Amino acid sequence: MTNLTRVFAGLLLSAACVTTAAAADCEITLRSSDTHPDGYPTVEGVKSMAAEVREKSNNRICIEVFPSSQLGEEKDTIEQTQFGVIDMVRASFGSFNDIVPITQLTSMPYLFKSEEHMHHVMDGPIGEEIAEAFAEKDLIALAYYDGGARSFYNSERPIRTVDDLKGLKFRVMQNDVFVDMMDALGANATPMPYGEVYSSIQTGVIDGAENNFPSYDTSGHAEVAKYFTLDQHLMVPELVAVSKSSWEKLTPEDQEILRTAARNSATVQRQLWADQEAKSEAAVLAEGAEIIKDVDKTAFIEAMAPVYEKYVTTPESKDLIERIQATE
Repeated sequence: MTNLTRVFAGLLLSAACVTTAAAADCEITLRSSDTHPDGYPTVEGVKSMAAEVREKSNNRICIEVFPSSQLGEEKDTIEQTQFGVIDMVRASFGSFNDIVPITQLTSMPYLFKSEEHMHHVMDGPIGEEIAEAFAEKDLIALAYYDGGARSFYNSERPIRTVDDLKGLKFRVMQNDVFVDMMDALGANATPMPYGEVYSSIQTGVIDGAENNFPSYDTSGHAEVAKYFTLDQHLMVPELVAVSKSSWEKLTPEDQEILRTAARNSATVQRQLWADQEAKSEAAVLAEGAEIIKDVDKTAFIEAMAPVYEKYVTTPESKDLIERIQATE
């Protein structure tokens, strides 16, 4: 456990009380939804926010956290938050693509150089610009969380170059950008439900898939696809947002408490995620997985030229992509 994680351990513990007692003794109770289970970094991040909000508001404002899709799946809870039925939501940018089109650009392959680069982009002027697009859809963006980096893994061979991917069959999400990404790399994209990936690799229907370290670990995929290539082709931010209607009911002072606590919680969540990644990497190595880090990443990036030409078509989108890539 890192020092930062220890520092916030007390906050997280007290936040657990918030979720059960909030409605009983607070003047204002904000209900927050998450699809992930209790204990997951995003859930614990919002809990740390809840603890700080309650403390800074002198117990007037509570955030009641509902994990494990108790209030619905991401797209449903986003819509409920837009209408003020739910006060807050934590969701992946991918779930906002149809609502806030600018979020689609953050799903472009190899857009972010590293997770740290993504943090710098989202915490700066570009993140504020994207937040304005959410406000137009009745959502106030409070903080950007880390959803990790997705990489390739397979059962056939180590992948160090683009040529190593040729002919292999990879499961991808049902997303046109992902399918085109695999085509550009010379591999075969096979969209399928996540729950079918293990048996499909095991039986040779597909050769591999792509995801982050914690998913690779907890799904058991490391057992049937031992070659994990750390190419980090996709880093999709996560968002904590509050309903515009709920936001406008708060005083400016309370809004500031909420916003500050949310931004502080991003630091907590990102550290918890980094801890989970390190734990999962160690676990899959212990199971015999091979982590390939000497990747010819430049060639992978160059292969994405036709994908960018297809999806980044307007002057505005091209400008945003260039500014993201230029951010240090």
